[in-house]
Amino acid sequence: MLVSEILAKKGNKIFKILPSKAMIEAVQGMAAFKVGAVLVVDEKGGTLGIFTERDVTRCLAAHGAAVLENPVGDHMTRNPLTCQGSDTVASVMSTMSTHHFRHMPVMENGQLKGIVSIRDLVSNSLERAEFEAEAMRAYVTAG
Repeated sequence: MLVSEILAKKGNKIFKILPSKAMIEAVQGMAAFKVGAVLVVDEKGGTLGIFTERDVTRCLAAHGAAVLENPVGDHMTRNPLTCQGSDTVASVMSTMSTHHFRHMPVMENGQLKGIVSIRDLVSNSLERAEFEAEAMRAYVTAG
């Protein structure tokens, strides 16, 4: 299965924020949209980085609650690894596992198309495995 198929199923709405915005705005947005990451973009919509729940946790642990007033751009992960819609779910899962992150922007021809999470990929893999197991049971019992 391809990443583009995951995006087609889940949609491609992306929560974005400017790097100058306060971290608290990113946290409030992630809570409101029930997502674990926000893409940090410039005024033209170009991707600069990604800011995740883990970034929030690390900042709070290191600097205390006052850090939430700092700009997102000061604490984002710059130049995140990305994937393409034509990448396989297995290859993206492998990259996420190897590099220990849970969210990956999806790009096509230099344009942001969406974001996938490890949850999206694992859920898809489980659905597919269940479908294949059921098809195998049906085949065995029919024969």
